[in-house]
Amino acid sequence: MIVTILLCVVVALILIFFGKKLKGTTSYLLTLLPLSLFVYFTTFIGKIKQGEVPTQLFEWVPSMGVHLSFRMDGLALLFSLLITGIGTLVFLYTSYYLKGHTYLDRFYGYLSIFMGAMLGLVLSDSIMGLFIFWELTSISSFFLIGFNNHDKGSRTSALQALAITGFGGLFLLGAAILFGFIGDTYSIQELIHSGIDFTESPYYVILLVFILVAAFTKSAQFPFHFWLPGAMKAPTPVSTYLHSATMVKAGIYLLLRFTPLLGDHEFWNTTLFTVGAITMLYAAFHTLFRTDLKGILAYSTISVLGILVFLIGIGTTTALHAALVFIVVHALYKAALFLITGIIDHETGTRNVTKLSGLKSVMMPVAVAGFLAMLSNAGMLPSFGFVGKDLIYEATLQSSEAVLFTVFAVVTNILLLYAGYQVGIKPFIGPLPETFKSVHLPDKRLWMPPLLLGILGMLFGLFPSILDNALFQPSLNELVPDSFVAPLKLWHGFNFVLLLSIGTLALGVLLVFVLKPSAVKELKLKKVDFLAPKTLFRGFANGFQETASLWTNFFQNGYLRNYILTIILFLSFLIGYYLINNVTFSLDFNSLLDLTIYEVSTLLIMIVAIFYAVFTKSRLAAVAAMGVVGYAICMIFVFYSAPDLAMTQFTIDTLTVILFVLVLYRLPKYLTLSDFKTRVRDGFIALLFGSLITILSIEVLQVSNAGETKQFYAENSYVLAKGKNIVNVILVDFRGMDTMVEITVLVIAALGVFGLLKLRIRNK
Repeated sequence: MIVTILLCVVVALILIFFGKKLKGTTSYLLTLLPLSLFVYFTTFIGKIKQGEVPTQLFEWVPSMGVHLSFRMDGLALLFSLLITGIGTLVFLYTSYYLKGHTYLDRFYGYLSIFMGAMLGLVLSDSIMGLFIFWELTSISSFFLIGFNNHDKGSRTSALQALAITGFGGLFLLGAAILFGFIGDTYSIQELIHSGIDFTESPYYVILLVFILVAAFTKSAQFPFHFWLPGAMKAPTPVSTYLHSATMVKAGIYLLLRFTPLLGDHEFWNTTLFTVGAITMLYAAFHTLFRTDLKGILAYSTISVLGILVFLIGIGTTTALHAALVFIVVHALYKAALFLITGIIDHETGTRNVTKLSGLKSVMMPVAVAGFLAMLSNAGMLPSFGFVGKDLIYEATLQSSEAVLFTVFAVVTNILLLYAGYQVGIKPFIGPLPETFKSVHLPDKRLWMPPLLLGILGMLFGLFPSILDNALFQPSLNELVPDSFVAPLKLWHGFNFVLLLSIGTLALGVLLVFVLKPSAVKELKLKKVDFLAPKTLFRGFANGFQETASLWTNFFQNGYLRNYILTIILFLSFLIGYYLINNVTFSLDFNSLLDLTIYEVSTLLIMIVAIFYAVFTKSRLAAVAAMGVVGYAICMIFVFYSAPDLAMTQFTIDTLTVILFVLVLYRLPKYLTLSDFKTRVRDGFIALLFGSLITILSIEVLQVSNAGETKQFYAENSYVLAKGKNIVNVILVDFRGMDTMVEITVLVIAALGVFGLLKLRIRNK
């Protein structure tokens, strides 16, 4: 399974070097990547039906119990086939839609990375692995949404999507860490079978919030939904792949995957069906006011995502079964409608539904695809959408709030029928405007994918048991073990559910005839945009940015002395706060060793040098005085039998003095940049900080020298590192990485100094 993920990455890397050669007619060959993966995943159908669950485990951080583990169960297979199946059609569609584009190879590279990330997400059994692939989908989608980077709107939409989904990713990371803390494992299956009842855990509410925020941001639930309509700035293949079948379903997948752990609880169910109901009604209502085909599809997608969350919130076996079926139903018809929208835009140059009509006379195969997709979208016989809609009504009728939930579902489906009609039917009926007389049927690589999706929507409607036995039942068993639901079939006879379906169709058709799309209604809706979540979030983001700017400008004001002052004051506060209540040392002057003339002389030299450095008016003299202080410290190390430290200090001080002299030599004449009060303040703070460090050092000396760390180094320095000097062994072997980083910093600093020495500023 990991090979499928790596293959996507390898293809993306190959495109870096050889992508330019695929910009012509051979770009369609890249369709072989998702197609081969789709065929590979179909080989698991038989194994899954027989109860087999293939797994793979790769150790990653074994000391922390973190592994890359992959598991192919019914739920993972369902999403894997969607990802690669829709991906195959999108790759083929792109080969003509972006034919000749300067960055076609780059686009395919982004698509490949995204597909690999989505496969990793749905196949991961490790929560940590799932989080990594989750974030990778956000990053790769950022590049896809912002692909037209010359357009400011595309860049803004990409940043907005990354900010919202990345925000949710932080909560997913928190959930992963908390699950590992509670269950002592990061494996989802081990957590499920650990015997721990997470609904009884004191951390349940926190886990619930973390998982729900992650899912709601990714799957565009209210009030995080606004990034999805903005993402319609992306090319049509991106909208088709990410926003109908894959990325936005990642949040739905997360909820389904964690249903066995967090589901069947009042908080879980109430939150999900409440947020889902608000989202599906709010977004479906918005489709009435949109005139851009992509805008209509964006809000109808949000509405369907709300339906799926709503069904998961109901939580019954029937509701979960309906959610699984509707995931596929929506992917088939919505991907088709997005691709059709791309064709219309590609050939006519507009997506305004008020200007489109009569296109069936010049694009009949596309019109047929739109009609078939519309049938499934509306839930008409004999489409797969009819089966999915009936299951939704069955789920709501069996819920605790049967009447209310059924009304919500019926109203939403009426509005979605209206939206589907505007995209799948209206552009093709009526007279053909004069402006579209030159429009013609595009290449078959554009119209074959949506037509195939439409045909599949009919095929699975006539024979729903094909998918039910192979995918839906195994997936449902992962959510509700040993569950049983009635097999899917197209016709259940005349019953109340059928009556609801007929009523939905009748009212939907009536709405189509009564309400016409109009730019006037869209403008009226914009008048209340100040209440929209997008406006509120944008206001928060602007306020946050302004606050950050004030904060940054206050502290990062360009004066090094202010930075140092802030750092020293902060450290003084921390050290002083600690020492107020924790000082335990007492000085016994009788225990001090007798001072020698050498020590006293060295100390006096150091004091004189310090005062000279503080009060001198010459930079070079101050640098020389600081060098004297450093050499005096070297002498102290020698007096107390630390020649290695003395040599290190001597080398560092010599290098520092030389570098400072080289840098300061060419600076302008010494200037007094502070008044007397400022210097007194700085002197007081310096004395305070020095005193605190002195007290802290004496406090450390009172601590017993015996300790596990000292004993470990004493016992293992020679045995493990073959060194007799413990300090050197620690620096070179046990803390070799620290030393390497320190050396790297010195090298970077030396390069910077070298650059300054070579700098020649011309007078203009």
